[in-house]
Amino acid sequence: MFSTRKGAISLALMVILGLVILKFVIAFLTDSISIFAQTADSFLDVFAVIIAFFSIRLSTKPADEDHPFGHGKIENISAIAQAILIFTAGGLIIYSAIDRIISEEIIELTEAGMGVMIVSITASILLSRHLLKVSKATDSLALEAIGRNITADIYSAAGVLVGLVVIRITGFFILDPIIALVVSIIILKSAFNVTIKSFHGLMDASLPQAEEKIIVSCIKDHPSQMVSFHKLRTRKAGNQRFIDLHLIMPRDASVEEAHKICDHLEKDLEDRLSSTNITIHVEPCSVECEKCYVECSLRPNTT
Repeated sequence: MFSTRKGAISLALMVILGLVILKFVIAFLTDSISIFAQTADSFLDVFAVIIAFFSIRLSTKPADEDHPFGHGKIENISAIAQAILIFTAGGLIIYSAIDRIISEEIIELTEAGMGVMIVSITASILLSRHLLKVSKATDSLALEAIGRNITADIYSAAGVLVGLVVIRITGFFILDPIIALVVSIIILKSAFNVTIKSFHGLMDASLPQAEEKIIVSCIKDHPSQMVSFHKLRTRKAGNQRFIDLHLIMPRDASVEEAHKICDHLEKDLEDRLSSTNITIHVEPCSVECEKCYVECSLRPNTT
């Protein structure tokens, strides 16, 4: 149930809403700026999950007349919207922490704060692992953005927990806003990483080098059926990969033969890389037989 993109989003929303309510109550009771920072971050996570939910619903719509290449890039836009929310949370936390350092306020009921941080860390570890696992299986940038954000929450919550323990032992209340500043830095770094990755998709950056190597390897597995290839281009929109290339065939190959090798090559690529759209332009060879391994009327003997 929770192994699909929509299921994972629903699970994330339920868990994060529960954590927001719990953190808000404890933050109000303890008057801790670091716990308030965690609450604000989780509250923005709710908006991020809602944005991702609608983006995933739109991104899975099939291509139509107005969007012939599909709706995959909505996930990139969703991830950027999430990053903006994360940047906003980081800025608000920095402002509140500096104000708390100046006012030198104290916090109370640190034990309750420590308890809620332990619950938050445990829930966030389990949730982030599941989200990243599903995002990898479904190749969803929106889910990955949420998973990375939840992972950042783990480290920040751990920092808050350590700080509350030290405050409980030493009474150094100034540690509370200082920890909140550290939390904000982690939050801002997470937002920066998500933004960079999202912009790569919007700018039609090439697929990762490892994936392009898979493509080249797959094409080169057919040396006896084609002459060569060139003008390989790749890009990605959401979880959809787009590949186009020029395939050089023997000059005397029939249209049917060229069609068969293209179909075979497309299937091989789709088996190795999921959600792949392939466009192949066929060209005749330039009769450079010494560079070719294909048997044809121009080069009947390959030995």
